[in-house]
Amino acid sequence: MKTIQAEVPDQLYQQARALVDAGWFMDEGDLLREALRRFLEVHRPVLMEKFIREDVTWGLRGVD
Repeated sequence: MKTIQAEVPDQLYQQARALVDAGWFMDEGDLLREALRRFLEVHRPVLMEKFIREDVTWGLRGVD
């Protein structure tokens, strides 16, 4: 397992903390893992297309 350190706005942290305090998540790490998993699950096709287009553009033009 890897560790990620991130800065978040105070208001976003307070919302996350409220969910943990209400018992929806074990801790902030649990909430962040679930949020990241859901984000990637929903956006994977869009992200993959973007990366593929960038690779093709670079391959055709050699632009960094």
